[in-house]
Amino acid sequence: MRSLLTWLLILTVLATAPLSTASACPFCAAVSQTFSEEIESMDVALIAKLEKVPATTPDPSIGGVKANFIITQVIKGKEHLNDAKSVETLYYGEGREGRKFLIMGSDPTNLMWSTPTLLEDSTVDYILGSIKQPKDDYHRLIYFQKYLEGKDDMASRDAYDEFAKAPYDWLHSLKPDMNHDQLIEWLKNDDLQANHRRLYFTMLGVCGSKADLPFLETMLKSDDRKQKAGLDALIGCYLTLGGADGMPLIEKLFLEDKEAEYADTYAAIMAIRFHGTETDIIPRERLLQGLHLMLDRPSLADLVIVDLARWEDWSVIDRLSTLFKEANDDSSWVRVPVIRYLMACPKPEAKEALAELEKVDPEAMKRAQTFFPFRNSGVTPSRDAEQAIAMADQKVGVQLVSAEATQELTADTETTEVEVGVDEAPLSEDQDAAVENMNEAPVIATDEAKEPLTEPAAAASAAERFATRGDRLLADAIQNPQAVEAPSANRLVLVATPLVVGLLLALGMWLILRSPYQAPSA
Repeated sequence: MRSLLTWLLILTVLATAPLSTASACPFCAAVSQTFSEEIESMDVALIAKLEKVPATTPDPSIGGVKANFIITQVIKGKEHLNDAKSVETLYYGEGREGRKFLIMGSDPTNLMWSTPTLLEDSTVDYILGSIKQPKDDYHRLIYFQKYLEGKDDMASRDAYDEFAKAPYDWLHSLKPDMNHDQLIEWLKNDDLQANHRRLYFTMLGVCGSKADLPFLETMLKSDDRKQKAGLDALIGCYLTLGGADGMPLIEKLFLEDKEAEYADTYAAIMAIRFHGTETDIIPRERLLQGLHLMLDRPSLADLVIVDLARWEDWSVIDRLSTLFKEANDDSSWVRVPVIRYLMACPKPEAKEALAELEKVDPEAMKRAQTFFPFRNSGVTPSRDAEQAIAMADQKVGVQLVSAEATQELTADTETTEVEVGVDEAPLSEDQDAAVENMNEAPVIATDEAKEPLTEPAAAASAAERFATRGDRLLADAIQNPQAVEAPSANRLVLVATPLVVGLLLALGMWLILRSPYQAPSA
C-alpha cells in the first residue's frame, strides 16, 4: 500500500517538477488556470451579453442549446472577428437575459467558442484590470492582493491562484505593500480554506515580527484541526519569525512527542526542510538537531534520512546502524534508506558499517545496491552484491530516483543529492491519510531488459550497465556536485507530453462544466 500510493505520487512529481518554478507560496498549490492564463492561451476573448433566452428545449445529447450573445467588449483578437457584432455558441445555463459572459475562442480560421462563463459586473472589472498588469514583475501582485478574500468569489479564487503561481522572490518584493493587520484578521477565520491559510501564513512570515509569535503559538498548541489547517506553512511562518529560538516548541509538539499525529509530524519536517534549503534564518546545524529526534521514532525515521544525507550530516552513522539492527516489522523499511545513507557517506566508518550490516540483512543490502548501484569514494560493493547486481541485470530493472534530485540536477548545487528509498510496508491510518502531502518520493524509471551475463568478470561492470541515464546523473551529483550535467530534454518531452495531454482533456471537460457550477444565481 505504501509503495503503491508513493509511486502514484511520484509519477505526478516527475512530470511536473521539471516544469515548475519556485512559487510565491512554497506550501501552496494553485487550484486552476487563472483568467490571465486562459486569455493568453486563446486567440479571441470577449465580454458579451446574452441577447435572449433560447426558446428551444436543450438537446439531451449536448446538454445545451445555441444562443446568441451581443459583443460588448473585445479583450483580445479583434482582428479575427471581422467586425462581427455577436457570436453564437452553445449555452448550458438557465435564462439570464442581459447578463455578461466571458467567451473565448481558438483557431482563427474556424473559430471554436468556449462555454460562456457567467460574470458579475465586478468580475468583469477584475478581468479587464488583470490583463493590464505587467507579466514579469511583482507589481502585478499589488493588483491581485486587493481581491484576496473579497466579496466576489470568482475574483478572489483567481487572485489566490495568481499568488500561488508567482515566483517566490516577488513575495519579498511585495513586503512594503502587504497589509499585516488584514492577514491576521483572515487567519483568525477558522473556516478559511487551507490553501489560502498557507498563503497568508507565508505572507505573514514576510511582513510579520516577533510580536506575532504568541498568536501563532496559540494555533500550534490548539487541538482544533481547523486552527491547525495548513500546519506546514504555520510552522514555517513561526520559524521564520522566531528563528532558532522557535525550534524547541516545534520539537516538543511534533518531533519529540511519539503520540503526535503523523500528518503533524510530517508538516513539521516539511517546514524544517524548507528552512534548510530555501532560507538561512536558522543555522542548518540547528535544524539537523531537530531532525535527529526522528531517529528516536523508528517507524518514521526514514522520513528524515534523505535530509541528513543531502545536508551531508555524517554524524549519525552509529545511530543509523543501531536503527538498522533493531528494525522490526513496524520499521523494517528504514533499512534500505540507512544503507543508501552509508553508501553516500565518504567516511571510512561508513564502509565498515556497511560490511557489518550486510551480515545482518544481506537481502536489504542487495536491494539497496540493485536500485542504487554506484560506488562513492568511501564505499565499494561486496562481491556478493556485485553478483546480485549482475543477476538482476538479466531482468527489467526499476530505478528509484529522488524526485527532488531530478529537479536539483538541472541547476548548480553545492550540496550532495542522494536518493533514499523505502521498502514496501503497510501504512498506518495516519500515514495513509497524510501520504498526499509527501514531497519527497522516489521516481520510477524502467530500464530495458538486457542479455544475461555469462562471464564472471562482467559482474564488476554490471552496476554501470544496469543504470539509467538518470541514475548516472545522480551518481555524478554525489561524487562531483559541481559538474552536474542537465537531464536530457528528450526525456522531459517524453515524460511531460502525456501529462500535458491529460491536462488539456481535463481542461476541456472543465470548460464544458464550468458555467452551470460557477454561475451565480440570477
